[in-house]
Amino acid sequence: MDDRRDMEADLLAMRRYARALARDDQDADDVVQDALLRAIERKATYQPDRSRKRWLLAIVHNVFVSGKRRQAAEARRNDRFAETLLNSVDPQQEEYLRLTEVARGFAALPDAQRAVLHLTAIDGFGYQETADILGIPIGTVMSRLSRARATLRERQVDSSGSHLRLVGGRDER
Repeated sequence: MDDRRDMEADLLAMRRYARALARDDQDADDVVQDALLRAIERKATYQPDRSRKRWLLAIVHNVFVSGKRRQAAEARRNDRFAETLLNSVDPQQEEYLRLTEVARGFAALPDAQRAVLHLTAIDGFGYQETADILGIPIGTVMSRLSRARATLRERQVDSSGSHLRLVGGRDER
């Protein structure tokens, strides 16, 4: 029973990460399906002493990068992604406009920065874990995260003039 729960948790993480990358539920589902197929085909590369979730998220990342669409399609996905984040928010709420801008800013980040910010701030992975998932050096993770946060801070200023504070992840080496 624990294996089933672990697999369900892994699948949810794969879907969540794919949605953050693709910014479209249908595109994300395609990425997850392709990633699952690739994982099955390459199950011999899985090392049981390592995290299955991290292995699967790395596959999701690689599938997305290799199947990236043209620039025009990316603009459409940015808009749809921002809208899906706000479906549960009442348009009458004061924070609606601010949430819209945050969602659009996150969606407009370059893929590499958005991936790092999602893994650290949303999924709570540390720098080293994020580096392992993406297959990049830890310094690159730190650099991309710093640039992503700076970009969002520049775009997001609330009515009092204070900058958006982004938290999440574990700053470990």
